[in-house]
Amino acid sequence: MYLDFDQTPPRDRYKLLTSLVVPRPIALVSTLDAAGRVNAAPYSFFNVFSQEPAICVLGIERRSENELKDTAAHIERSGEFVVNLVDEDLAPAMNVCATDFPAGYSELEPAGLTIAASTRIATPRIAEAPAALECRNHSTMMLGSARRLVIGEILAVHIRDSLVDAERLYIDHQRYRPVGRLTGGGYCTTTDTFRLERETFAAWQARQTGEDHTA
Repeated sequence: MYLDFDQTPPRDRYKLLTSLVVPRPIALVSTLDAAGRVNAAPYSFFNVFSQEPAICVLGIERRSENELKDTAAHIERSGEFVVNLVDEDLAPAMNVCATDFPAGYSELEPAGLTIAASTRIATPRIAEAPAALECRNHSTMMLGSARRLVIGEILAVHIRDSLVDAERLYIDHQRYRPVGRLTGGGYCTTTDTFRLERETFAAWQARQTGEDHTA
């Protein structure tokens, strides 16, 4: 099957792309409104893109042609946000936060979530999250009229102590158990994993010729 995206309606592109580019990590984003209320909303158009500076990017669609979603509006006003990462235990509450509550209605109480203070920004993080990234809005890019990319500089990270080797900074994924977004109501876990060790060109050449370069 071949599709020319110039001839494909945006909703069909969305359906295909969100079904093919999987699994996607989930950012449960907490922001503050002008009255100091905490908003929490999940986004799977999200990833990290750099470590120097430390950068993550959110893709946030408009609510309508003339109205931003609460998350985008709050980031535009305050210049900051927290990316709370989602594990298996947090997934049901994350799904509650996806409900279309009216503006000014905090998702935290119906989701059974609590907040914890951030260190470098005013916006709180979600206490139940296994890890949280404190972010400052680095820049924003509009893509057409429907979606904006929020580029966040990661200022600090909070990680549950039981998940990380503090000396080597290794994350124990058996304990972390993050979930990924598929399409529609589909999600996946990371319990069925495998390893592939990257090899050098010299080692690859040795395998092709049958030579042993490890002796």
